[in-house]
Amino acid sequence: MIHGMYELFEHTADLGLRIRAADLNTLFAEAGECLFTAILEDITTVEPDVAISIEVMGTDRELLLFDWLRELLLKFEEDHLVFRYFQVEVREDGLTGTAWGEAVDPTRHQLAHEVKAITYHGLRVEEMEGEWLAEVIVDI
Repeated sequence: MIHGMYELFEHTADLGLRIRAADLNTLFAEAGECLFTAILEDITTVEPDVAISIEVMGTDRELLLFDWLRELLLKFEEDHLVFRYFQVEVREDGLTGTAWGEAVDPTRHQLAHEVKAITYHGLRVEEMEGEWLAEVIVDI
C-alpha cells in the first residue's frame, strides 16, 4: 500500500499597498498608480495613449476603493491595458475615475507581480492628522 505525504510550509501570497495623500481624490488616484507600480517593474514605460472611464457607485469609502482597484485590475486582465496616470472624483454616492495608459507591450512592459485579486483583508481608508491613509492587500 502506497502512502501519501504532506507537509506545511510558510507561504506569503500577499502584497500590501499603503497610500497617503492630502485629500480623498488624490488618495484614490495614487492608489491606482500604486497598483500598477506593483504590477509593473517600471510604470514610467507606460504611455498615456488611451483614456478609460470608470464609474463606481456606493457610499462606503473602503468598498469604493476596493471596487475602483478591482475595475482597474479587470481592465488589465481582460483588456490587457496598463495605466500610468489617474484622476478620480470621489462623491457622497460613488466615484468617477479616469485612467490613462495603453495596451500591454511585452517588449516594454516587464511584469513585476501577478496581482490575482484585490482583497478585503485589512482594507482601510481613514483620515488621520489632516491626511488620508489607505491600506489595501492584494493577492499575488
